[in-house]
Amino acid sequence: MQRRTLWWLLVLLTISIGLAAADNPLVGTWKINLAKSTFSPGPAPKSSTVTFEPAGNGIKQSVNNVGAQGNSIIYSVTYEFDGKDYPVIGDPARDMVAWTRIDAHTLEATNKKDGKITTRQKRVIAADGKSFTLTTTGTNPQGQTVKNVEFYEKQ
Repeated sequence: MQRRTLWWLLVLLTISIGLAAADNPLVGTWKINLAKSTFSPGPAPKSSTVTFEPAGNGIKQSVNNVGAQGNSIIYSVTYEFDGKDYPVIGDPARDMVAWTRIDAHTLEATNKKDGKITTRQKRVIAADGKSFTLTTTGTNPQGQTVKNVEFYEKQ
């Protein structure tokens, strides 16, 4: 009897995790479309892959960028959409991020480095859930004004 109960609990847990993922249009793996993206001041990366997965009440974001010179930048962050700061591990441009959900398809973030706001981001997920645009404005670590518009497609 205990074995059957445990089996049903496991089935229900698996279904609930799947439903939670289905409710969040970000969950999945995304790749940048460089032809539809712009980078100012540049240069553009060679590639960028972002993976989002459910993590408690929030989401875990893992990023693998290959820079213009071929250097790999891999970082991750787990956050909720509550406007609170969460640590970013491995990103040389920021060490904290705070995300807020505006609506089901629009998210806004504030990035910080050493306690100072550096950039703001707006992520807009397409109604069909197959792409998103990430707009970043602010100042990069070299003190240059940033205005990037990155277009990602779900894999």
